[in-house]
Amino acid sequence: MRKKACLLFMGLLIGFESWSGANKYPVASIPDDLKKNANVVYREDHMTFTIPSRDRARQKTYVAITVLNEKGKSASVRGVAYSRLVKVTSISGAIYDAEGNLVRKLKNSEIQDESATGSNLFTDDRVKIANLSHISYPYTIEFEAELEYQYLFFIPSWHVIPSENTSVQHSLFTLEFAPEVQPRFKTYHTNVKETERSSNGLKSWTWEFSNMGAVEREPWGPALYESTPIIVAAPGEFTYEGYSGNMNDWNGFGLWIQSLAIGRDQLPEATREKILAMTSGTESTEEKIRALYKYLQDHTRYVSIQIGVGGQQPVNAAEVDQNGYGDCKGLANYMVAILKAAGIQARYVLIRAGSNENDIDPEFVSTQFNHAVAAVPLSNDTIWLECTSQTNPIGYAGTFTGDRHALMITEKGGRIVRTPTYAPSSNRQMRTINASLAKDGNITASVTTNYEGLQFENDDLDAIVHQSPERQKKWVLENTSLPGFELKSYSMIQKSFLPQIEVAMSFASRSYASVSGKRIFLNPNLLNRTEYVPRKLEQRKTPIIRKNGYVDMDTVRFTVPEELYPEFIPPVVHYESRFGSYDATFTFSSGQLIYTRTMKWNRGRFPEESYEEFAEFYKSISKADNVRLVFLSKT
Repeated sequence: MRKKACLLFMGLLIGFESWSGANKYPVASIPDDLKKNANVVYREDHMTFTIPSRDRARQKTYVAITVLNEKGKSASVRGVAYSRLVKVTSISGAIYDAEGNLVRKLKNSEIQDESATGSNLFTDDRVKIANLSHISYPYTIEFEAELEYQYLFFIPSWHVIPSENTSVQHSLFTLEFAPEVQPRFKTYHTNVKETERSSNGLKSWTWEFSNMGAVEREPWGPALYESTPIIVAAPGEFTYEGYSGNMNDWNGFGLWIQSLAIGRDQLPEATREKILAMTSGTESTEEKIRALYKYLQDHTRYVSIQIGVGGQQPVNAAEVDQNGYGDCKGLANYMVAILKAAGIQARYVLIRAGSNENDIDPEFVSTQFNHAVAAVPLSNDTIWLECTSQTNPIGYAGTFTGDRHALMITEKGGRIVRTPTYAPSSNRQMRTINASLAKDGNITASVTTNYEGLQFENDDLDAIVHQSPERQKKWVLENTSLPGFELKSYSMIQKSFLPQIEVAMSFASRSYASVSGKRIFLNPNLLNRTEYVPRKLEQRKTPIIRKNGYVDMDTVRFTVPEELYPEFIPPVVHYESRFGSYDATFTFSSGQLIYTRTMKWNRGRFPEESYEEFAEFYKSISKADNVRLVFLSKT
């Protein structure tokens, strides 16, 4: 599956404002509490976003950042994104040493100007990049920038603590606006209230924060955005390249998105006839959708195109049909168009895609999306179609777009919907191994593993299965860790229409079992051992998060030389906790050892006080997975 989110907005900005204040920031003046667990200290972090009218905005940003060590070096690289609708009016920067002495100022010649989106075929987005890193730690940088927007559509969010292991000495965020275009806002994880002022015909809200300590993410803890102060804002009425709309509710926002696509679903007559001929012999709606989704995958490819109302408007379906490519918006619109030609009503859907992306806030209307898909609502289900992938199984959302809110666009406006969630029992890894043990400890084995549901994506397997035999072999080698491993054969097959892949292989492993005199020590868990145990914490502060659950089922059959007999076979193992369950059995009969293992992990959010139980559960699993059986030679 191609895991790409196409940008639906041009507000990718990392820049900072000119602000009056001291030019020197001696490191010695940083409070000790702000240095704890910190690689970076934001001495000052300010932004003012001004909205003078419904089609204009300005942004001023300023930062003074002390980089304490090598791990914080990336904070010295500052970027400002711009385009034909966003003009950079000023950029400046400087570097200071640990004592606050000026090392040098940023020169215009040092500012790089690059495409903001890499290899996109069509885009006018660019970024100015300034590298203010210094050879000696600690040091401090200043960076400021001003921009003018020739539209109003989004307002940058304010993350008071920008990243992990980062502390903030002083933070100031101001929204300034004409009364007739008053925006909306929402705050998260803070009790700080806005200060309201009026000046020169403009109103303003300001939030101020001081001495915010660095956050160090705990094992299996929530992401930074789930626990640190954030302020989000959005316009009510707005105008974007002549298209006026409002974001006062999802219905109004959806109507604006729908207006951008009016007349863009027309297909050439030849294509319409092809679609009707292709689906005329199919009996069910599901069969028609499958055939047309396959047609889309076979005849188009993904290319990012960030043009058309700031990258919000989909390319005409006829243009995608002729060129054979489009971005997520164009391909989703094209999928809706070809389904419409077959008499099937589909919907264009906006979503925030990405395996590690946070869900949108359905209670705050704003442009929170970075991707578009198509969906076909049926009487008792909805079929989701990832249109940028040429290999995705029909209906599979996976970790890229699954288990989150999305905005479905209809003629009547937008409505919030939920994408598929995958239960642990759907995410299975089922492995069968037939192995032969020799007296010298060597083994030979054949393995068949089926990966289903979200486990279909394990280590990008869903992409690897469609690549070259050499790349597939590399995947097998990278995901097999055994002593003296020698791969004899392998194969990968994706099952039709399902998120399911079968990987088969045969191999030899020299000295897998340890030989000591007449004894052989054998770990029957060949390929699925748990080594990880969460580190000990004095006091857990945050909940334990497991985004996805799954089930692993292993059956291993060892053929043992007849002159060997078991001296020690472990008893049945069973562990049960709120986090999941674990079972292992060992049986020996007629020269054959059969080992079975079932590991189930639950998804969920677990309280911080359960961390010791969580670590103990992992420890117990690791111990059971690494147990060794003892065989004794009769001779």
